[in-house]
Amino acid sequence: MPPIGLKIFQALDNNDLKSAINMHALPKHVAVIMDGNGRWAKEKGQPRVFGHRNGVKALRATSEAATELGIQFVTLYAFSTENWNRPAFEVNALMALLVDTVKSEIKTLQKNNIRLLSIGDIDHLPSASSKALKSAIKDTENNTGLSLVLALNYSSKWELVQAVKAIAQDVKEGIIQPESIDENLITSKLNTFGMPDPELLIRTSGEHRLSNFLLWQLAYAEFYFTETLWPDFSKEEFYKAILSYQNRERRFGMTSEQLT
Repeated sequence: MPPIGLKIFQALDNNDLKSAINMHALPKHVAVIMDGNGRWAKEKGQPRVFGHRNGVKALRATSEAATELGIQFVTLYAFSTENWNRPAFEVNALMALLVDTVKSEIKTLQKNNIRLLSIGDIDHLPSASSKALKSAIKDTENNTGLSLVLALNYSSKWELVQAVKAIAQDVKEGIIQPESIDENLITSKLNTFGMPDPELLIRTSGEHRLSNFLLWQLAYAEFYFTETLWPDFSKEEFYKAILSYQNRERRFGMTSEQLT
């Protein structure tokens, strides 16, 4: 199926959008920066926590849409290392929401054959949050459908520092030689080792930055920015992002003529 024009798909309804997707040209891995919860709540005269709670519906819609399409990995930027600088009340509410969401969604994950994974320093999350997350990861480890990856207490610079330290230690112990360090070795030390690099990054709420997210892994990803605030992100919005991706020419440094 040839790519559908972007102006055309914006006018299609949910079913038409899904049917317009080329099922043979899907990204294996989609990364999502879930942004806009606070602004969404503010627009409704509610505290920021109200937005975070309603953002769970968007998370569910995204995972369901990805499952229906057969996408292998979706990584959601749920909590960065920089987010600890937010007001304590909001951080505590986010940690409590994490526990509640993991516990309430476990049946849905099992029903849809979704495997839960995480990247980031989860051992330094509050005990209840870390325990709930690790339990859900264990419970879903044999599922073979979508791998839903939560980036929690994560930042790309932190991840790269950990990788450099691990490589330096291997050099110190004589396990590897400095001249053997290459892209594959660095990749093997990252939290995402074993996953394909994301081919598509979605960021909601109209912001146009990476915010310290998967800097190494997103080197050749296509970016999709939408004005939609995260709590309003739906299956339809996800389908639009996939169709936008399928309208791109991925050259990886080559020319268009080389791809034909």
